[in-house]
Amino acid sequence: MKKSLVLLLVFLGITTAFSQPENTGDNFSLEGALALFKKANSIEEFETLLNQENNSVNNLDLNNDGDTDYIMVDAIQDGTSHVIILSTYTNKKIKQDIATIGIEKTGPENVVLQIEGDANLYAQNTFVEPSEVTETNSGGKGGPFAAEIKLKQIIINVWFWPCIQFIYAPNYIVWHSPWHWNHYPKWWRPWRPFQFTVFYSNCYIYRNQYRKVTMRRVAIAHNLYVPRRRFSTITFPSRSSNAVPRENRKGTIRYGGNRINNGGRRSNGGGRR
Repeated sequence: MKKSLVLLLVFLGITTAFSQPENTGDNFSLEGALALFKKANSIEEFETLLNQENNSVNNLDLNNDGDTDYIMVDAIQDGTSHVIILSTYTNKKIKQDIATIGIEKTGPENVVLQIEGDANLYAQNTFVEPSEVTETNSGGKGGPFAAEIKLKQIIINVWFWPCIQFIYAPNYIVWHSPWHWNHYPKWWRPWRPFQFTVFYSNCYIYRNQYRKVTMRRVAIAHNLYVPRRRFSTITFPSRSSNAVPRENRKGTIRYGGNRINNGGRRSNGGGRR
């Protein structure tokens, strides 16, 4: 009886652990974003794919209005280094970056990339990259039937991805999303965010193809992006939080007990805003 009770408590603990995201960004699948980027033929198509419900990549509702946020995609280029910025507006003036895809050319037909979650939404240094594992047989140490298998992660060359070919084409024009706050494509219909357990289950297919790592491989692209980063000083709660943003006529957002004005400055109330 005691053993059964312990097993039940362990099961409930595991279920509870997956019922809520650890970070706000867990409601946006970095692995899924890379999968869609690999599939897209252009940056514009990539933006379209990100904002389709059936792709199970976006579950963000940063302003807690009950609808998913529209993800905009913008690009930066400097020589052979590119940055693809994924972002959304939390109100009509504040834009929050969600993630960046850093892309660097390391040879005539060799390109590496990583996607990095923004520090406002993800744990520090959250990187995801294409993954492939190979097995090597060392011959074993305990006899002819005890071969030692070692797994080795391979850095993937993404040169032949359609979107990579698109941005390295001679006639490529750096893409900037034409959409902004309350001005979105006619085809887009926001949906109500899924419960986290459902969303996490829906995007599991992406986690086998892409892996989280702790090392930055695209330092040049990162340095290109840093001065252009857009973020809010709001600490975004999960959707289970009771902190609901409200905006007054002056454009000030109240989040819990704090107020955030459109310039991103935090105040405790009182005084001019």
